[in-house]
This record gives sequence, structure tokens and C-alpha cells, in this order.
Amino acid sequence: MPTVTLHAKAYSNFQLRLVDKFLKSKIKGLNVETEICGITPRRWVQITVSGEDEKVALHYLADEIGLCPTRLEDVERFAIIKGRIITMDKNKGELYVDIGVFSPKIIDTTIPLRHLQAQFVDGRKVAFKEIVELFGFCENLPLTVKILNVDREKNHVEVMLAEKQLNQYRNWMKSLLDQLIILGSSIYEVRLALRKAGLNRDVLNVEPLGLFEFAVTCKLGTDAAGLIPKIGKNLRSATFTIFDPKKLLEFLEYSTVFIS
Repeated sequence: MPTVTLHAKAYSNFQLRLVDKFLKSKIKGLNVETEICGITPRRWVQITVSGEDEKVALHYLADEIGLCPTRLEDVERFAIIKGRIITMDKNKGELYVDIGVFSPKIIDTTIPLRHLQAQFVDGRKVAFKEIVELFGFCENLPLTVKILNVDREKNHVEVMLAEKQLNQYRNWMKSLLDQLIILGSSIYEVRLALRKAGLNRDVLNVEPLGLFEFAVTCKLGTDAAGLIPKIGKNLRSATFTIFDPKKLLEFLEYSTVFIS
């Protein structure tokens, strides 16, 4: 009966129950049972999987949700891994991404400013704070990263954004549509809040970034920042951030280097 850690964070006990329901619906038809057995110190969800089809279920969960490596020994160079921003060190100019390593101790990966500059602004010496604001980086924002270097003696892992992650930002930029990113709420809560606020006509799509993280694509002419006070009262435990492609393009002086 293997125990695995999902690349899914539960922000409350209620959300743990939603994860349980989600898992049971996804593996329906397989001869397997899943049970939530706890959460890690960083609130990654841990489950046990048992039954005749457990290998099939584990493979499916790895593809559908992702599994945390949990130990530094499990982190391999050049691997593509999902994570969440855990903190932003403006003094060092480093973005810290939690990929789920917690045993025997928590170890975060780091994205140095030079990688952000190279991947986002064609190597220009843009300040860390400015990149954070332009791309809407905040705690718990899901990011997919590529492992560049693992120093097991120093417990240090250096990463950069994976091509899959860059493509998401490129697509958002090409659309010229604001993205309102909501962290810490279920899809049901997000859709209900939009409906209660009468905003369905202002929204094109709700894109899942994780089980409890979503990007709401606004229609042309709709300002994402203006939606926050309208839906915030119904999503009191959520965190909001914004990706504004027009503001970013103006900053880049409409350079096609990143979006091409």
C-alpha cells in the first residue's frame, strides 16, 4: 500500500474532503481504493493507494495531478516538476518554489533573477521586484519548473521555468486579455462567486492551474482588477493576483522576443 504526496495543496479541511471526492471520481472503474492519510507541513496532500489496479492509478495520478518527489534524493537533473511559489526574496533577487521536498527536511528550489531576466525580458537588467509585479507572482502561485542543478551536499536546487510554463504566459500575452488568478478556492466556489456577482458575461474561461488554483480569462475590455471587489466578498479565503498582458507588452515595448 504505497503512500504518495500529490502535487495538490489543500488550504482547509473542507478542501481535503473535496480532494477525496475528486480522487474517487477520477479513478472510478478501477479496482483500487485511495484514502487521504494527511498533509505535509506545507499542506501537500498525502494519500494511500491500494488494490489490484494501484499501478495504473498511480500512473494516472502522476499524469493528472503530479506527485511530489518528497526527498532530495528523488530530484533528478532536467526533470520537469510542478511546484508553488513559497516566497520571493527581493534582497537576493530569488524566487523560491516549493516542489514538495520535505523529508528529512524541507528544501525549496530557487530561480535566480538572471534566469527570470533571460526567459522573460531577453536578458535585460530588469529589477526582480518589477518582474514579480509584471507577471503577478505571489505565494502559492503554481509554476512548472525544470531542474538545472542539484547540490545534495549543500541542500540546494536551482531551477528555471519549464517551456510548458513559458508557453502559458506566451498564450496569455498573445490573447491581450487580462487574467484574474484565484488561489485557494474550489472551481465550484469560483463559478458561484462569478454568478452571484453577475460577471459571467465578463468572463471567457476559467482555466485550472491546480485543484484549488484558477486563472479567470476576462473578455476584451474587462479589467481583472475591477472584478476582485465584486467577487472577493464571496471568496474571503482566496488570494488574488493579476496578469495584465497589455501592461507587460508596454513595458517590453511590444518586443516579440518573448511571445514569438
